[in-house]
Amino acid sequence: MELTALVLSFIISILLTPLVGKLAIKVGAVDQPNQRKVHTKVMPRLGGLSIYVSFMILLLWFYPDSNYVWPLIIGGTIIMVVGLLDDLYELSAKVKFLGQIIAAIVVVSGGIQIEFINLPFDAQLEFGNWSIPLTILWIVGISNAINLIDGLDGLAAGVSAIALLTISGLAISMGDTLATFAGLILFGSTLGFLLYNFFPAKIFLGDTGSLFLGFMISVLAILGFKNVTVFSVIAPIIILGVPISDTFFAMVRRIIQNKPLSQPDKLHLHHCLLNLGYSHRISVLIIYAMSALFGISAIIFTMSTLWVSITILVFLTLLIELTVEITGIIGKKYRPLLNMFKKI
Repeated sequence: MELTALVLSFIISILLTPLVGKLAIKVGAVDQPNQRKVHTKVMPRLGGLSIYVSFMILLLWFYPDSNYVWPLIIGGTIIMVVGLLDDLYELSAKVKFLGQIIAAIVVVSGGIQIEFINLPFDAQLEFGNWSIPLTILWIVGISNAINLIDGLDGLAAGVSAIALLTISGLAISMGDTLATFAGLILFGSTLGFLLYNFFPAKIFLGDTGSLFLGFMISVLAILGFKNVTVFSVIAPIIILGVPISDTFFAMVRRIIQNKPLSQPDKLHLHHCLLNLGYSHRISVLIIYAMSALFGISAIIFTMSTLWVSITILVFLTLLIELTVEITGIIGKKYRPLLNMFKKI
């Protein structure tokens, strides 16, 4: 059933995306080039609408009876509508944030939240009243992280596809059928769209797609790793290491520069790779490779001994730090690790 749904989602997305592109142009949902963006011509957005429709059709068709399906559908629809309205009318940051919180509350109200973590030595960490705000923070944070990396053709969709494939694989090993199924059909839908979105793109995700993908990835990560061990709950953070770290360092950069956290700039990872002289296509492929490395690390992490897991975390931390220093995400003068290597 999963394989059939995966293939169907891929085909439906391929068929829908050109139609959505025509609709976007007709209603004026287009992306104009400006100083902050890398494209040089008017592009249709709303591309995420094809992913949304493909995903929802197959989720309802194949999996209508789960207790978690309707919270997924209602919350996903709210976040899609928020993105759609932003693509059409450019909503304020406060309105978008409110919409994200409402969508997250719907999901949490449906019982999708991390209530406790099983620790080593048969101990248990219960979040109690903190489970709800922590879950909402996770959902809103990941939704915005995927939204923020949507700056190059195929980037957000490709990184999301890699994350979804990893989450689905781990959900299979943990026996969560809904997370597996939903992850695979969303993967197929995203892959179908990516055929039109990879460089040179014919259509953009828009906030309709990037917010929806980020939202669904965050929720599926909770479903797939719900009430599991402390090592497994770290896995989704590793899987989403690229967008999470890019968002984190964007916040650090703006705090250092005394700028509002919501103020956009051209110093995200993909911008920095372009500034280093890499082409559009190569910059995207580099970030794909990093995302795949994080995904593979997450799989090994969940299956390893304590010391191997710690070694993986140390390795990934060093990799992130070196990437930050080489690309200049925080600033060109921030190079403590590289300067230490020079002295050695």
